[in-house]
Amino acid sequence: MNRINKKLQEDKKLLSIYFTAGFPQLNSTVSIIESLENSGVDMIEIGLPFSDPLADGPTIQESSTKALENGMTTEILFDQLKDIRKNVKIPLIIMGYFNPMMQYGIENFCKKCKEIGIDGLIIPDLPVKEYSENYKVIFEKYDLINIFLITPQTSQERIYFIDKISRGFVYMVSSASVTGSQNTFGTVQKEYFERIAAMNLKTPQIVGFGISNSATFKQATDKTKGAIIGSAFIKHLNQNGIAKINEFVTSIID
Repeated sequence: MNRINKKLQEDKKLLSIYFTAGFPQLNSTVSIIESLENSGVDMIEIGLPFSDPLADGPTIQESSTKALENGMTTEILFDQLKDIRKNVKIPLIIMGYFNPMMQYGIENFCKKCKEIGIDGLIIPDLPVKEYSENYKVIFEKYDLINIFLITPQTSQERIYFIDKISRGFVYMVSSASVTGSQNTFGTVQKEYFERIAAMNLKTPQIVGFGISNSATFKQATDKTKGAIIGSAFIKHLNQNGIAKINEFVTSIID
């Protein structure tokens, strides 16, 4: 069974952390992953930096720019992760854009992910229909779970289609804007959480965008399986480096 599916079966609310590979330093990737697991994080999303990140807010865009300036590439990331499964047991997901994956070769990319122990991919600019018709077979060949995003504007019909073809969790974007942290969720977002919960989807939902602290984590997971923190963690790394990762994680889940 894929590690993501195993994790989703656990009787707890899940915390997933996103960070950009190659930030703050080119060779920070493995240390950050190991520190996050040791701090009690349930899943990790490793951002593959891209020069035109459509869904990313300023904090993550800046970290991507810095990572690219540091020299991060797809090949370097794969090399950094080649021995990651010697120590790390929790699910690892690569989040990136479709263009770098196409340049690498979709099947080659998926094969390499399988070899090093990646469990899933999040590709915001890969249309669900195109995935279903052209790439689903390749992903499944290498036991990679493709995770789809929904927003408050996603139609019911599309949500049910995503639910039908999903094997892991649905990435439930908390708002229609780009990524970024906030201190609380408003009425519109809470109503959105309730509306999706009422649809009784077979696929668990994990909320991303706007989660920055214990309060927003609890709000986001009230009706869902878990939450993803990205921008707030990137800011923490920017201010504190990798030495105080445990402090950040415990502030969310304690």
